[in-house]
Amino acid sequence: MDIVGFLKSQFICHLLICYIFIVSGLIINFIQLFTLTLWPINKQLFRRINCRLAYSISSQMVMLLEWWSGTDCTLYTDPESYHKYGKENAIVILNHNFEIDFLCGWNFCERFGVLGSSKVLAKKELSYMPIIGWMWYFLEIVFCKRKWEEDRKTVMQKLLNLRDYPENFWFLIHCEGTRFTEQKHQISMQVAEAKGLPKLKYHLLPRTKGFAVTVQCLRNV
Repeated sequence: MDIVGFLKSQFICHLLICYIFIVSGLIINFIQLFTLTLWPINKQLFRRINCRLAYSISSQMVMLLEWWSGTDCTLYTDPESYHKYGKENAIVILNHNFEIDFLCGWNFCERFGVLGSSKVLAKKELSYMPIIGWMWYFLEIVFCKRKWEEDRKTVMQKLLNLRDYPENFWFLIHCEGTRFTEQKHQISMQVAEAKGLPKLKYHLLPRTKGFAVTVQCLRNV
């Protein structure tokens, strides 16, 4: 084992990484709180500053994915479209098989320079979580309760508020709505059969309402 591999395996290294992430994350959250004073004066400056502050947190997570875990994310794409990535807004659809799926999405955001401004559709409970959840709050992340009757108006309004966002951003969305498990897959395919929809082998039945509203609100941004 080389010296880098040895260090990665040591508990003291894990402890140091966690300490740096927690302390720096809380400091950044504290700074983000003070940036709220800018919102009534210069909303776009508030947004640009928070993109940089958010990058300081999320880039640490991407570092762990790439350097510490050695995860290699491979992009297969149309070469003609490649030059547009990161230079325009986009809705990115992700599968949700593992807990780190969002990190893989962040990995590609980092490659194309939109990590600090990336958005997600997340459940409301995450907004109360220190560091990541609070960071998302200042990034104007779209939170929902997963009750469409209550979410429809607020989700649409939050999406429409992003139409004048000053930075290019990718909106990452898990259309399946939850992480894939065999039990959830069986239930999902029963619903598909009852509704006469195709049975998917490796995915849950997608929830189309959130995706459709996202496209509708962010089209041509």
